[in-house]
Amino acid sequence: MAAAGGRLLAAAAGCLGRAGWGGPRRCPAAPLVPSRSATVTRSGAILPKPVKTPFGLLRVFSVVIPFLYVGTQISKNFAALLEEHDIFVPEDDDDDD
Repeated sequence: MAAAGGRLLAAAAGCLGRAGWGGPRRCPAAPLVPSRSATVTRSGAILPKPVKTPFGLLRVFSVVIPFLYVGTQISKNFAALLEEHDIFVPEDDDDDD
């Protein structure tokens, strides 16, 4: 209830003080983004559980690992390019103690 009131207050505050070419105009109804924050219906019934996506962890790894590999290859090639053109060459520090 408080979240809906906050959204309405923000929408009303956004309309205050707006003036176009023809002077002040009425603010149209602001579209609200629907969200599911309720766990019960108006009659008091509990809503069903959301649908769980199977193989969620497998999908994450099947996306992360290839793109991590591609990012590694791009970084390695770019570092070699920088070193080839003497833009950035790491210094070899000999630690003679």
